Parts: sequence; C-alpha cells; structure tokens
Amino acid sequence: MALVELIEESVVKVPLVSTRKNDIIRELIEVLEKAGKISDPEKIYSAVLDRESKGSTGLEEGIAVPHAKTTAVQDLTLAIGIAPRGVDFAALDGKPSQLFFLMLAPPDQSGPHIEALAEIARATRSKAFCRLLTAAQSPAEVVELFKEE
Repeated sequence: MALVELIEESVVKVPLVSTRKNDIIRELIEVLEKAGKISDPEKIYSAVLDRESKGSTGLEEGIAVPHAKTTAVQDLTLAIGIAPRGVDFAALDGKPSQLFFLMLAPPDQSGPHIEALAEIARATRSKAFCRLLTAAQSPAEVVELFKEE
C-alpha cells in the first residue's frame, strides 16, 4: 500500500493546537478516532508512549514519526499533523518538530509499516516539500501536496 493511499483529509489536522509532546500524540489519536479509523484511543496512546519510552521518534529537520504496533488497529493507519510554530518532541537534532506522522500498525504487519516509514523518510528529505507542508492551510492542501509529490 502506498503512503498516499492512507492520506485523506479526515486524518490530517492543520494546525495542531497542542504545544507539548504527549498532547500532540493525543491530538493525533483524536483525529483518527473522529475519522472512524480507531476504536480504543487509550490503548493506542499507551502503545505510542511505550514506543516513545524506548527512544524519541522526533527525527531531524522538524519531522516526528510517533508510531506503535498495536492490536487496536486492523490495518496500517496514519494521521498527519502540522504545527507551524514547532513543538519540542525531543528530536535527535534538538530542534522543534513541525510535521507529525502518527503511524499505527497491527503487530503482525511489519512490511507495510516499514514501507510507510521509508516513504515518509523519502518524501520529507526534500526541504522544499517540508516547507510547503508546514505552510499548508488546510487538510485538503496537505492531501494535494502528497498526491503531487
């Protein structure tokens, strides 16, 4: 499954309102719950925090990819959030994160999970693409950027 197939307006939040790491995670989980993609937000929140305790998923250059494997989802699930001002996500480079990709996968589906992580890494290598995403004003704009990418 291509990453772009997971991206629809209902799973994109622009802008995120939270200003703390754990609140960003909760906000992205709420996006998935409202979109009807998940049914057990607390179980998912615990799984994501457990993964974060092993090492921050705040990468570099403003990108964060909080993720977890959990039985609370049937298929690979993604939420995207944008915080133009940046949030301290304990990123590897110490800089604030602006682009958030919350990814959830069932424990028995490593392949799609790894492929999606690789696609996110490839897409976000372009600083110009990241600038366009950070400047996006709506979920529709984010979806369109990924379709064009």
